[in-house]
Amino acid sequence: MGQVLSISRELIEQMVDHARGDHPDEACGVIAGPEGSDTPQRFIAMTNAERSPTFYRFDSGEQLAVWREMDRRDEEPVVIYHSHTGTEAYPSRTDIALAGEPNAHYVLISTRDPEIEEIRSFAIVDGVVTEEQISVVEH
Repeated sequence: MGQVLSISRELIEQMVDHARGDHPDEACGVIAGPEGSDTPQRFIAMTNAERSPTFYRFDSGEQLAVWREMDRRDEEPVVIYHSHTGTEAYPSRTDIALAGEPNAHYVLISTRDPEIEEIRSFAIVDGVVTEEQISVVEH
């Protein structure tokens, strides 16, 4: 896994729009890409089953359906994103504990400031958080 997340401006805008739209609750979702490619392509906004400003959890039924659909399409979760509404874009202890996809880029969007886009990407493997660069690909 690289230390850079290459992602299109359009996908970033979709994540930010979802995060701003769900504020003050945390938003969450996935961007799927072809297995083994590390290229995020298909944006999937998901439901925060907690409907909480401080915590997110995928709805288990929805998550099962989304992961099955990715399997059928030979995709994997390249990006798993969620928003923090009152704090910086950095994984919380809970985020780290629940990070179950070692190959995914965990993207955090902070919506605490309505004027500023605060977006950061992390690898989370076995409880270790490594910040990654984000390379915006225009296409």
